[in-house]
Amino acid sequence: MKKVKYKDIEFPINKGLTFEEYNLLQKIDEQFSKDDLYIEYSNNNLIVHLNKLNLDKFEKLIKSVDITNESIFYTILENIKSIGSYGIKGGKRVFVDYNKERKVSNRKSKEKKRNKQFYTAGHNFSTENNECPEKFLNKIICGDSEQVLKELPDNCIDLILTSPPYNFGLEYDNNDDSHYWENYFKKIESIFSECIRVLKYGGRFILNVQPLFSDYIPTHHIFSNFFIKNKMIWKGEILWEKNNYNCKYTSWGSWLSPSSPYLKYTWEFIEIYCKGDLKKPGPKDKIDLTPEEFKSWVVAKWSIAPERRMKEYGHPAMFPEELARRAIKLFSYQDDIILDPFNGAGTTTVVAKKNKRRYIGIDISEEYCKVAQNRINSLENDKCHVQENFLD
Repeated sequence: MKKVKYKDIEFPINKGLTFEEYNLLQKIDEQFSKDDLYIEYSNNNLIVHLNKLNLDKFEKLIKSVDITNESIFYTILENIKSIGSYGIKGGKRVFVDYNKERKVSNRKSKEKKRNKQFYTAGHNFSTENNECPEKFLNKIICGDSEQVLKELPDNCIDLILTSPPYNFGLEYDNNDDSHYWENYFKKIESIFSECIRVLKYGGRFILNVQPLFSDYIPTHHIFSNFFIKNKMIWKGEILWEKNNYNCKYTSWGSWLSPSSPYLKYTWEFIEIYCKGDLKKPGPKDKIDLTPEEFKSWVVAKWSIAPERRMKEYGHPAMFPEELARRAIKLFSYQDDIILDPFNGAGTTTVVAKKNKRRYIGIDISEEYCKVAQNRINSLENDKCHVQENFLD
């Protein structure tokens, strides 16, 4: 027979029970199952053994007996009412083991049938991965990412870490400004399509993105819809808390008025997607995470100061090296190939090299490519050079 667990509450009483209170004690014993509740009286103490309780029924019973409001039973009632942690089952408050996971028969088989990532059903990703041609490895490549990536074979990149700029590849034409963002997203998504193709089965795509607050464009949602439509698994989201509280209060909004308050954001989003599988096997001797790093970084809110050297590198929007270090170490192995199709001033590639990963950095700006290569060269006097006109 299963042993019932109780929450025990002890109430000392200075004098014995009255006749009416004895009568009430007997009625409680008669009307409530001992699996739910029973009250023990001994040595001038009332001990309430509480498992679960129909509180309304209990209160009505107490109020039906001719006892004063000063009775110990009213104290018991108010004490039980004040218990804030409980579950609800069958109209009763459950005070013991209410937060235990509900057991489900054949849980694993049911989860398998349920198809957690239902939106990826019908994907045609190949599980066969390919080697990346040597001529692309550990290179800063100047060119249009969409065209450069077409030269890579399918399934050859382990991890993509990037943050697309908001003025990429578009000349702002005042005569066509109504289609600016439409053309922008079309171009970025063309590049992302190539990125998905070259990503290995089980590979990760990590996207740092911030909504366009001034234009009220939820960029992160637009890109998320794109990845989901393309059958990528959404693994999760990290909030990058930048702690930059110096933003203006009234830009694009109202002051001290519900008319149009402008919301202030001190964070950006880091979205993580996987191709075909959430798991990416790798050699154990190529794992360079410490236990402390792992425990800290899987908490999906990273407090990292913004990059302070953007003027030095001539780039207006760079994520810091610490962000890239965490993403690369948490989601890849040493010797993996890291790709940034919008490499800019080269933070992804320099951090990849520092952490013993191979890298490919692509950017359309010759100036940024030179900055990125100089950062690589400064690590150790590398002989590699910027691959200008790489596809010619």
